[in-house]
Amino acid sequence: MNLVVATTVELALVTTVLLLLLATPLAWWLARSRTGWKEIAGALSALPLVLPPTVIGFYVLVALGPASPLMTLLHPFGIRSLAFTFTGLVIGSIFYSLPFAVQPLRTAFEGIGDAALDLAATMGAGPLDRFVTTALPLARRGFVSAGILVFAHTIGEFGVVLMIGGAIPGRTEVLSTRIYSLVESLQFGAAHIIAGALTLFAFVTLLALLLVERRLGGVRP
Repeated sequence: MNLVVATTVELALVTTVLLLLLATPLAWWLARSRTGWKEIAGALSALPLVLPPTVIGFYVLVALGPASPLMTLLHPFGIRSLAFTFTGLVIGSIFYSLPFAVQPLRTAFEGIGDAALDLAATMGAGPLDRFVTTALPLARRGFVSAGILVFAHTIGEFGVVLMIGGAIPGRTEVLSTRIYSLVESLQFGAAHIIAGALTLFAFVTLLALLLVERRLGGVRP
């Protein structure tokens, strides 16, 4: 059981860190770009919100399988497949939780406005300097919200991780798939314990998010 918990937490932590790094430039572009087709990119990034997890899991599983063009490129490096591996779980989790990182960050960046950035420009700050020293600190509320949401969402994943990871004990099994396995074997008592713990975790996460929003509510992101 300890290994299942460790795998679940590790998956959530790695996914959260990578998603914050990947979603930040995308959210900044969506917030600041004036191109008309940016909303197409925005809709694509929000697609996991409405797609069934099994659909995402299926396509990621196919993409990570040994016959996919992507994996064919990696064959010379000794990598034939990433399906049913922890790395595969991370890739699937990134796709599945992408909107929970992009949306809060985009909202935070849009809330900055032009005044603070224009002021930094008049003081000689270049585009990168304005982003690092002005935009990122003012968007801290969005980063906190995104981090909490992505971590919690990854902890509760089921369909995506089951299809990509196969719930292999000691390798890709996480708490959500452990509940499924326990129910299948009619071990309802053990399933109740894990389900109750995840319910409590979800409540604490939402409470923490509300408290953060309240604490930072007086300061525009």
